[in-house]
Amino acid sequence: MPAGYGTPESDDGLLDWETVDAQLVEALHYWMATTRPDGRPHVVPRWGAWINGALYYDGSPATVHARNAAKNSACTLHIGDGKTAITLDGATGASEPVTGSLGESIASEIGRKYGLLGYAPEPDAWSGDDAGGLMVFRPAKALAWFEFPTDLTRFRFDK
Repeated sequence: MPAGYGTPESDDGLLDWETVDAQLVEALHYWMATTRPDGRPHVVPRWGAWINGALYYDGSPATVHARNAAKNSACTLHIGDGKTAITLDGATGASEPVTGSLGESIASEIGRKYGLLGYAPEPDAWSGDDAGGLMVFRPAKALAWFEFPTDLTRFRFDK
């Protein structure tokens, strides 16, 4: 970080990934930024299920963000209000068809979070050849803080 941000000089007070991961699991709204073919940004809120370090979300492959991801998988995902924030850079794209325990986990999490809002898919909703519009975001790195700048923490993930 640039000088003057007051970032810690040691690991004392940094966030641990388990704390950040728990926030991603519980988030109701994820903001996703993709890039249009002409280079302009596109940001859209998404509902989804954070499972095993990835965000599973669905929607029509005809949406702008899905079409953008098909041409350029680079993506940024964000939750928080600015006072607290988690920003992840990674890639998003169409999922392979999902069945079995993963399908059950995704459906259960989406139902838990959005069922009262009218959305509770079945576990086999993404088992067809086109995965039913299911997409998956996988992070490469993250930046998070809950008390900026004292716990500002960067995470990197192996691919």
